[in-house]
Amino acid sequence: MASVSKRDFYETLGVERTASEEDLKKAYRKLARQFHPDLQTGEQQKKHAEEKFKEINEAYEHLSDQEKRKRYDMFGHAGTQAGSGFEGFDFGRGGFGDVFNDIFEDFFGGQRGGNRAERGNDLQYNLEITFEESVYGKEAKLKIPRWETCSECKGSGAKSASSVKTCPSCKGAGQIRLQQGFFSVSRPCGQCEGSGHIITDPCTTCQGRQRTYRERTISVHIPAGIETGMRLRLSNEGEHGINGGPAGDLYVAITVKAHPIFQRKGNDIVCDVPINFVTAALGGKIEVPTLKGTTVMKVPPGTQPDKVLRLKGLGIPSLKNQTTGDQLFTIKVHIPTKLTAKQRELLTEFAKESGMSMEPDGDGFFDKMKTFFE
Repeated sequence: MASVSKRDFYETLGVERTASEEDLKKAYRKLARQFHPDLQTGEQQKKHAEEKFKEINEAYEHLSDQEKRKRYDMFGHAGTQAGSGFEGFDFGRGGFGDVFNDIFEDFFGGQRGGNRAERGNDLQYNLEITFEESVYGKEAKLKIPRWETCSECKGSGAKSASSVKTCPSCKGAGQIRLQQGFFSVSRPCGQCEGSGHIITDPCTTCQGRQRTYRERTISVHIPAGIETGMRLRLSNEGEHGINGGPAGDLYVAITVKAHPIFQRKGNDIVCDVPINFVTAALGGKIEVPTLKGTTVMKVPPGTQPDKVLRLKGLGIPSLKNQTTGDQLFTIKVHIPTKLTAKQRELLTEFAKESGMSMEPDGDGFFDKMKTFFE
């Protein structure tokens, strides 16, 4: 029967009783690093750390197992199995084994088995396109340098099947059992890097690396409406994996070149259009630029500076739905800086006809402002 003086498992790990599996794992890793006996100096410190290390391992061994945790929550220490320390520990079990192996690697420089399938690296290609290409889309050809599975040895790294021999150090197990302090653990074999075999005659094409570096031309569809900052993902077009692992992905990062006339605003295309003040006052027709060529647009009489005129459907397609933006023209009224005598005479006559005073009067705008602030 468990001793009544034994500390509560949750208290031992410093977590609440509602702690998640991830919370338990984090707490265990922290304490295991702190109290590992082989990291202590002095006999007394080692002895104290050994007891603490056994205590936190026992706590985590029970709380990381759902069934054991359930029994412990119901019956306390009376519901636990007999024994303590490392007795009955299952180092191969998913949760505890993974955490323990991670900690062992941190302490002793261990490395995972070399025969483990590894996913290839993701790659990124920075692609610059024109404003027009961002609006209408395009098919692009990209030259991508990457590591690919060796076509000669099919990724084995060996010149032939007979070149693959059982590792003499681990006898094909891929693991070497080591004594570390008061307990022993297994780690990947250093000679075969955990694969269980060695290659006596490497592939001449890849030199035993299993992969070769080469450049591939890849087609990618640039959708209409794409903009700067967006990335396209091409699955499995990154570097090839090792030991049968999947390939990584290729990301195409888009940058759109600035256009000398047009700018993007959402899904609309905007640009400034200068007109003379006569057209602004009387109205008329003007020629405006679009990505599809020039077109004629009507300017209503009395158009004010910075008024926005719109041509529907000449903007940018949306990537989210079937809608298309508009093209917007911001009117910039051009005021002449030099006038002939005749032009000045006509404008003066216009001002008189309109009741406009050419001289400042006492009841002008600034006089009204002075009255407002008095």
